[in-house]
Amino acid sequence: MNVPKFLVCFVLALGSRLSVASRSLPSARRKFLSISPLASKISPSLQPAVKSMSISQRLLAGGVSRAIAQMTLYPIDALRTLAQTRDGRTLADVGASALIRGCTTTSSFALFMGSIQFAVFGVCRSYNIPTIASSALGAAASCVVSVPQDVIKQRLITGVYTHFGEAVTTIFKTEGISGFYSAWRPTMARNVPFVMTTFTTMEFLKRERLSKKEGSAELTLLENVAIGMSSAFVAGLLTQPFDVIKTRMMTQAASTAAPYKSALDCLRTILETEGPLTLYSGLKQRSMYMCLLWGMTFALNGQFESLMLRRRS
Repeated sequence: MNVPKFLVCFVLALGSRLSVASRSLPSARRKFLSISPLASKISPSLQPAVKSMSISQRLLAGGVSRAIAQMTLYPIDALRTLAQTRDGRTLADVGASALIRGCTTTSSFALFMGSIQFAVFGVCRSYNIPTIASSALGAAASCVVSVPQDVIKQRLITGVYTHFGEAVTTIFKTEGISGFYSAWRPTMARNVPFVMTTFTTMEFLKRERLSKKEGSAELTLLENVAIGMSSAFVAGLLTQPFDVIKTRMMTQAASTAAPYKSALDCLRTILETEGPLTLYSGLKQRSMYMCLLWGMTFALNGQFESLMLRRRS
């Protein structure tokens, strides 16, 4: 399997553009800040202060928020992985320690994953690329980090490896760099439509809710969190089959069955031998994980940005 080199080049190119953009005219910076999801969700009194934040601060807040939320919800994601394995593994098979195995090390990837996604999104929007397309490109670029994270995490959870160091060294020695990008195609096929669906659903729910308010009333923090969680649920429901295929491809080393030849072979085998409902295995665990992840990330991001603003004032 070829490593998606185009993703690496894409991120590096956009990263250089972001560096140039951060030193360009103030209007470009104001434009980047004005499209932030948080800017439209906080009280009007904080709006001028938020605009004084630097791009690096906003990226740091988003990345740290995602990492903390992911680390906190790691056990739920572990249960989702087990529910999607080919041989139907349970905690009785891998031990309760699987719920936190690799939690700290793999969750640290989320810091970089969140930063890349925010950076790509900001650069694309600075060139007037539509929000949906910008978020899709951000999701695709973040796969440079998210795919290796998932490969290592899911193999640790299913007991293929006992610790992070063993996972990294073994994958590199036996499979090379491409081993860290196993199933990157179904991962992108899941992540890109997930982000696009989430943003579309979120905008629809926001418009519906605001239409029922009088005057220039804004959504409360609780309403925004609820909308974010609802949007994540809808997106998760639509992309669940891709998530199952991704998990099967990444964890097939833990199964004694004949390995899948490709994502399409995985899909065909599941439909022929297990039935279409298998494509929605682990939906309950994933829905719980994704909804809480989005809610926690949003709440933590707001707290971190408020803290940065107070320190600068």
